[in-house]
Amino acid sequence: QVQLVESGGGLVQPGGSLRLSCVASGSDFSIYAMGWYRQAPGKERELVALMSNVGSTNYADSMKGRFTISRDNAKKTVYLQMNSLEPEDTAVYYCNVGGYHGTTLQYYWGQGTQVTVSS
Repeated sequence: QVQLVESGGGLVQPGGSLRLSCVASGSDFSIYAMGWYRQAPGKERELVALMSNVGSTNYADSMKGRFTISRDNAKKTVYLQMNSLEPEDTAVYYCNVGGYHGTTLQYYWGQGTQVTVSS
């Protein structure tokens, strides 16, 4: 099993910045992809950004240029730097990690962290 703990959410004014963190813990697994999704009230969960184990990234179009995903493999941590935040970015942000247990790949979700962009 893999446990994910997110932090860094909160209330920020439009144009502000936040940095989310997600730490993975557990035993007998190696991390493949790490990423972030978000879900706004009344909407489906959507991709924010993904990073593979070799560093390739994938961003949702609306986040390109504003959000940056990074990871520290030694710390089993993924980060999401969010700049120029807009009210439309208000959502619960979820960490998602793909972990190999031997040759079996499983994906795990964090509990989510609330990001509210409001003046």
